Amino acid sequence: MNILALDTSTEYLSLTLLLDGKLVERELLAGQTHSQRILPLLRELLDDAGIALHELDGIAFGAGPGSFTGLRIACGVAQGLAFGANLPVIGVSTLLALAEDAQGADKVIACLDARMGEVYHAVYEKTATGWQEVLSPGLYAPDDVPAIEGQGWTGIGSGWKAYADSLDQRYGEQFLQRFPEAYPRATAIARLALPGFEAGEGRPAHEAAPIYIRNKVALTTSERAAKVGA
Repeated sequence: MNILALDTSTEYLSLTLLLDGKLVERELLAGQTHSQRILPLLRELLDDAGIALHELDGIAFGAGPGSFTGLRIACGVAQGLAFGANLPVIGVSTLLALAEDAQGADKVIACLDARMGEVYHAVYEKTATGWQEVLSPGLYAPDDVPAIEGQGWTGIGSGWKAYADSLDQRYGEQFLQRFPEAYPRATAIARLALPGFEAGEGRPAHEAAPIYIRNKVALTTSERAAKVGA
């Protein structure tokens, strides 16, 4: 099975082709230039792999949470490509993609910097049947993330870099290791989407949708002042 996966939920642009088990990747630090750079990089990836878009079996994308603009770009590109090539799509949680990339850990707290003094947060455990959601994705102030039980947890994602002190205080000695520099990668998205495509769970392009969690892009001046004074 041949799958294209893409993610633009952070400042990184990540593309991967999963071709019968072989991974071909392209990644770069795009900043705010995802929309200008994604299609040329995708064309380079397909050309180097020697495969045409219509020869793929599906397209997976990082559905969120993450940057509002980035999520719209990933979803829009996935939809456009899927429409043109008549391919199914699967959206994958960026927090689950972080867990998948956590260096083989099976107890993971995924945490992305959501800006505005908040984090996107989810908790996963890996079992014989795959990843199980312990706590579903949510938006929290770093001091208010949910408590968890047990020891040996791995923390991963930019939230651990932006709010290390608050998260360390919240979880204390429950941690085994942390990966604060990690970001959602298309390779993890491809691996997570593969069983779904194999099971025929891909959806029509028009059903692709981002996972925003936060309903507001920016705080008003009064809301920012209230947060500072809180």
